[in-house]
Amino acid sequence: MTVQDFRSLGLAETILRTAATCGFTVPTPIQIGAIPPLMAGRDLLGLAQTGTGKTAAFCLPMLHRFAAAGSDKRIPKAPRALILTPTRELAVQIAGVVETFGRPLSLRQALVHGGVSARPQAVALQRGVDVLVATPGRLLDLINQRAVFLDKVEYFVLDEADRMLDLGFVRDVKRIAALVPANRQTALFSATMPQSIIELTESLLRNPERVEITPTTTPIERIRQSVMFVARANKRTLLSGLLATPEVSRAIVFVRTKHGVDRVVDALKRDGLLAEGLHGNKSQGARQTALDAFRRGRLPILVATDIAARGIDVHEISHVINLDLPDVPETYVHRIGRTARAGAEGIAVSFCEAEEVGNLMAIEQATRRSIDIDVTHGYHDAGIEAMYRSGRRPPVAASQRARRNNNSNGGGGRPKQEQQRRAQPPARRNDDGNRRPRRTAEARPSA
Repeated sequence: MTVQDFRSLGLAETILRTAATCGFTVPTPIQIGAIPPLMAGRDLLGLAQTGTGKTAAFCLPMLHRFAAAGSDKRIPKAPRALILTPTRELAVQIAGVVETFGRPLSLRQALVHGGVSARPQAVALQRGVDVLVATPGRLLDLINQRAVFLDKVEYFVLDEADRMLDLGFVRDVKRIAALVPANRQTALFSATMPQSIIELTESLLRNPERVEITPTTTPIERIRQSVMFVARANKRTLLSGLLATPEVSRAIVFVRTKHGVDRVVDALKRDGLLAEGLHGNKSQGARQTALDAFRRGRLPILVATDIAARGIDVHEISHVINLDLPDVPETYVHRIGRTARAGAEGIAVSFCEAEEVGNLMAIEQATRRSIDIDVTHGYHDAGIEAMYRSGRRPPVAASQRARRNNNSNGGGGRPKQEQQRRAQPPARRNDDGNRRPRRTAEARPSA
């Protein structure tokens, strides 16, 4: 089938009018591949990077189906569709798309995530909703409070499934999936296909259609990538100088840790630059305020952990700067994918200190291309460059070794306390995948 516009996909006329109003003209490859089988009622496994139009790919068939059925099936506390996503920011973004396309159809949606009061969310569910967009942690809290039931779900979506499992939500996802009727339609979208995702698809999907758009480890060709070899002590000074140049109009700076984000933001502000941080320890209000300001162009610099590496769709980001190189090559691909969106071009700059040379080599091996070396700045470290060119990987520092052990899916090489921790029952996690204390029976909300 040759698809030239959304009308060729057979969507309801009301949806097509809304799509035209929103500037949706030519469907993306993932939309072309996913919408027809989803409209036909098939389960689907979609493999595509963020920024390729996945949200519309799974939302539009669902809304088309509900538009045909009408809203008379709405039941208090029992949504007809459940979209599960790993982070609050992505949940807000998806809910916005559902709201935009569902409003003309008289469909009702609810948004459930942590970081804010659960009471308004429970009240919204009590009124009855057609579509529920949720993060796993808060959804399970509301299930435990009997504020929501999943036995009427007809359409079940897991978005950014690999990221959800990376954040430690696998047990939560399986528990939620067990509460959804077996005869539902399921769509699972992921940017990568590790063994954990293969196992999940086998347990959740029935004879699925598979749609794969571009290899996940191939960087977007429109992004101009470079690496700067610099000692750790000079990173922040180099960062301030780079961000102060006129070429940088809107930038995301990726930092490894939450405390590191706060320290970088403070340093940039001392240098007279307008920047805010985004990480899991910040309140939902602060996170959303910073993201909205960044999206609207009022905030030129967003400093973030990898919470912003996926699902955050902000156009006209001129630069992505990796102050710290990630340990996992796929994370690098997701980070730089925040720029060069909607057909634009972008620039990705990475700082590489001595301990990160091995990370850089792994990224180049995974992406099958060499990253250009920038020696024009005043902090270029020839010793680190020589180490890189010789192919020598530096000794792994204790802190880096601990990170890799904690992130490993294997069984060997973990510190004793890590093995003991894994032997314990899993701790509940917040919407960013971070461990949170177990509540006592007295502290749990009453049913």
